[in-house]
Amino acid sequence: MLTDVAIRALAAPESRREIPDGKVTGLYMVVQPSGAKSWALRYRARGKPKKLTIGPYPLVAIAEARRRATAALGDVAAGRDPAAEKTSARVAARAEKEDMVDAVVNDFVKLYAARNTRDWRETERILKKDVVSRWHGRRLGEIERKHVAKLLDEMIDRGAPVGANRVFAQLRKMCSWAVERGIIQLNPCQGISRPTTETARERALSDYELALVWRCSDSLGSPFGPIVRSLILTAQRRDEVGGLVWDELDLDGALWTLPAVRSKNRREHTIPLAPLAVEILRAQRPFADSPFLFSARGRPPSGFAKAKERLDKSVTKQNGGKPIEHWTFHDLRRTAASGMAKIGVDLPVIEKVLNHVSGSFAGIVGIYQRHDFAAEKRAALGSWAARVAAIVGRQADGEAQS
Repeated sequence: MLTDVAIRALAAPESRREIPDGKVTGLYMVVQPSGAKSWALRYRARGKPKKLTIGPYPLVAIAEARRRATAALGDVAAGRDPAAEKTSARVAARAEKEDMVDAVVNDFVKLYAARNTRDWRETERILKKDVVSRWHGRRLGEIERKHVAKLLDEMIDRGAPVGANRVFAQLRKMCSWAVERGIIQLNPCQGISRPTTETARERALSDYELALVWRCSDSLGSPFGPIVRSLILTAQRRDEVGGLVWDELDLDGALWTLPAVRSKNRREHTIPLAPLAVEILRAQRPFADSPFLFSARGRPPSGFAKAKERLDKSVTKQNGGKPIEHWTFHDLRRTAASGMAKIGVDLPVIEKVLNHVSGSFAGIVGIYQRHDFAAEKRAALGSWAARVAAIVGRQADGEAQS
């Protein structure tokens, strides 16, 4: 019969060793070559040999190991299988942990969104802000359709209908992914329609407003002043310009090559740079510790919302204390597209400048159309930059005369 003195005297064997207790039938002290000791119970259930791990020694003392082994043997006598039950409980606990809303969001972002979407950080922000904060500590499998509907209704009631659409889109995608992975059985978003109908934005700044924004962007300083002017001149997306990397630029050749990994449609995109755009980008001082033009901290700049607030205040002040109609940084892209159309640039060329794959290049046309429009894009953006310079100069002259 095993004793504490005998167990402590056991030396580490060359190979794993099992020593029977001698008091409780089937109870063994298992000694590993590392010297680690633990308790195990061997028994037969339904005619098959089984093993139940009881726990490590000395955390589980002799008396406790015998008590647990005796109780387990009682379960076996009653027709149960304690080892199988322990395994099932462990699997269920693991599954329950994987099913927690917090865990599913983290796994979805890491294993799906970050690998397949360019704006995965926005997906992460939306889900953590409006889903995790609401259902923290709950299992996703417990979330029903009525819970999703209530979440969306409350967002609409507080004046965030567009936000409700965004949350619904990301939540529905995440739940579909969770169903595919076997994490949950049913998608609680199934059967729910998009919360609100959105009207496509048509806001484009007037010449007067564009001149105000251009001139007031100077008050922002770096990096946001140059970013705003680059948005106007290149007609590219905010995050594409904000995340601009030095290696993407050939300033001598006046060309910016946006890699597929940073492009919304996952296609490499070349943007010819007008002389004014080259001048703005060349003025950015390279930082040894950052690959990004507009940041010295090793990552793209953040704080666009606060920069927009500062810019709006400056525009309002320059406009005699009267704010202009609400606009967003993305509206500068639409403004550039509208401006190019006004000066006679053909729609297919504008679509190539914007890196659109729909419209003129949708379907089979996009498959067989391989002309890169490099010369046309350079001419279009050059003409647009000249137009911007003329607008800004004209407004400045008008102010001086007044």
